[in-house]
Amino acid sequence: MSALPEELWRRILEIGVQRRGFSYKDLCCLSISSRRLNRLSDEDFLWSHLLSSDFPPFFSPSSSSITSAHSSTCKSLYKLRYERDRDKKIAAHRRAVLRKESQVLERSMRLRDMETRLAEETNKMRATLAELSNLSNVRQASVALNVWQPEIIRGRQKQIVEQCVVPIESRFHVLQMELKLCKQQILGLEKAHIDEKRRLALVEEELQSMRYHPLRDQKPINGGEVEFNIKRKKLKKWREP
Repeated sequence: MSALPEELWRRILEIGVQRRGFSYKDLCCLSISSRRLNRLSDEDFLWSHLLSSDFPPFFSPSSSSITSAHSSTCKSLYKLRYERDRDKKIAAHRRAVLRKESQVLERSMRLRDMETRLAEETNKMRATLAELSNLSNVRQASVALNVWQPEIIRGRQKQIVEQCVVPIESRFHVLQMELKLCKQQILGLEKAHIDEKRRLALVEEELQSMRYHPLRDQKPINGGEVEFNIKRKKLKKWREP
């Protein structure tokens, strides 16, 4: 590395940047490899080309004021544009996460509402079954009136039948239809509940993937910071004098 002249290194960096073989990350990595590359990678023509390719120029009062306020090297301007673009992406990502969280909340509320309606329909079906059972006993009592029985039992059964204001047969058919409708409602709600639960699981999975960060979610090992400092010190020793 030390045998090559600086003009050749400068030409290599220029070709790499112009042909998009080198990005800002590559220049930053080269800048910590040696003092010579640190000096060469900071030259303005490299960062000027990266600035024009990564951030196409646009005319606005904010950009002109920033350029006039920071009339320094192209690297500092690139850093400024990069940080501003990064902040915009972070804000857009936060808005997307908030929208996804609202979808999770909405679907959770819808799921609880379905569970409530399912419980109501189940209770209604149980009440209908109980009334059908009682009405079936009343029908049996009405049939028993036409059969010879002791006078006491016949009077009691007649009293039970006379308590029914609505005709027994019509009420029995109404309850049967109501029971059939309850079963249909329960089947439809159960199917909708399964579909909504599946959609909620998908939205929660998408939200978890949006919140995931490979570095932030990494659990630090014991002595991780010390190990990083040791590696940084070794890297400084390996630099070219």
